[in-house]
Amino acid sequence: MSTVEDSQPLFSHLLELRTRILRSLISVLVVFVCIVWFSKDIYAFVAAPLVERMPIGATMIATDVASPFFTPIKLTLVTAVFIAVPMILYQLWAFVAPGLYKHERKLIMPLLVSSSLLFYAGVAFAYFVVFPLVFKFFTSVAPQGVEVATDISSYLDFVLSLFMAFGIAFEIPVAIILLCWTGATDPETLRSKRPYIIVAAFVVGMLLTPPDILSQTLLAVPMCLLFEVGLFFSRFYIRKDDEDEYGDDDEPQDIKSISKE
Repeated sequence: MSTVEDSQPLFSHLLELRTRILRSLISVLVVFVCIVWFSKDIYAFVAAPLVERMPIGATMIATDVASPFFTPIKLTLVTAVFIAVPMILYQLWAFVAPGLYKHERKLIMPLLVSSSLLFYAGVAFAYFVVFPLVFKFFTSVAPQGVEVATDISSYLDFVLSLFMAFGIAFEIPVAIILLCWTGATDPETLRSKRPYIIVAAFVVGMLLTPPDILSQTLLAVPMCLLFEVGLFFSRFYIRKDDEDEYGDDDEPQDIKSISKE
């Protein structure tokens, strides 16, 4: 009998997870349907940093028969996911919140919001700052007699990888806060390793950008600044060992419901 009773909470959690996933997928689908008509305009906007810096008379090409149709659709789907991120994060929050302590719920929600905003900031930084420098460099170093004609599918894969790289790089403050909150490290230890972290930021900038000091600095400096931001806020997210300071009202909601039964 106890086995059946124990399986019921697990089954209800699985149903709740399925509901949250379906709502997230529906939100992405709704956004996709709303913007799919503008798929060509969206691709033209993303391709603008390269097109504006290509030699006069040069154009982008499509080497695959179906790529003129599927490439803008693929980009539109990725854009729909980006736009629906707040709804997806809300569904994630609604699923895990009942199992968190009261003090944990106060900490997690700001991290979810800030992580999405920082990811958007990283994508915007890549588009408005990095792309012009990267494509200006690439188009200027083409050997004589070589015509620059980038395939639209290859270009999309390239920019999406950079979007992801810079979006993740801008999550440095959230990563630092989580490391301090889980007890993996502390602000004082990170502060003592600041010189090594600055060097690592410039190494990452060298790997992710063209081999010139300007573009490396444009990535490394924001990463160093974001490290300082994360270091400042991490002192408010240090986990306390004493669990007795939290009262009964701080229990997770699902534990409360089980204890009442």
